[in-house]
Amino acid sequence: MLASRDSIVSGSHHQKDTTVSAFETIKAAYAAFGRNDPSVLFGAMDPAINWNEAEGNPLADRNPYVGPQAVGDGVFARLLAAIDNFTAVPGTFIDGGDHVVVLGRYGGTMKAGGATLDSPFCHVYRFHGGKIVTFQQYTDTAQWARLME
Repeated sequence: MLASRDSIVSGSHHQKDTTVSAFETIKAAYAAFGRNDPSVLFGAMDPAINWNEAEGNPLADRNPYVGPQAVGDGVFARLLAAIDNFTAVPGTFIDGGDHVVVLGRYGGTMKAGGATLDSPFCHVYRFHGGKIVTFQQYTDTAQWARLME
């Protein structure tokens, strides 16, 4: 089901215990990331997560990133090195049980040249055993390639 930023309608599944659903985990991860705290996202990653940046994105050069350390070093460290005030602001969360889709926008200012990043994204997460096992990014790769040259 679809969810707006303030109105969440989750799928038709019910939790039988007190574990946090994939949907709630992802919502919490974006909220924390918005406070410059990536620990919730990294804590939800399976040790063997398979992370893929969008084809054509300059950061896709090392796809797939396997494991949280590879994601941290190969994606997030490079983003922070290239972009000031980087943001990934969710607008819609889609609860598919073990799959969670997030639609939103990236923002920031390129350190080299001062150009503005303003790009839509679609993030697709797959969970297994309560952990993120795969991530796939979709975004405006032409903009990313132009800005990160």
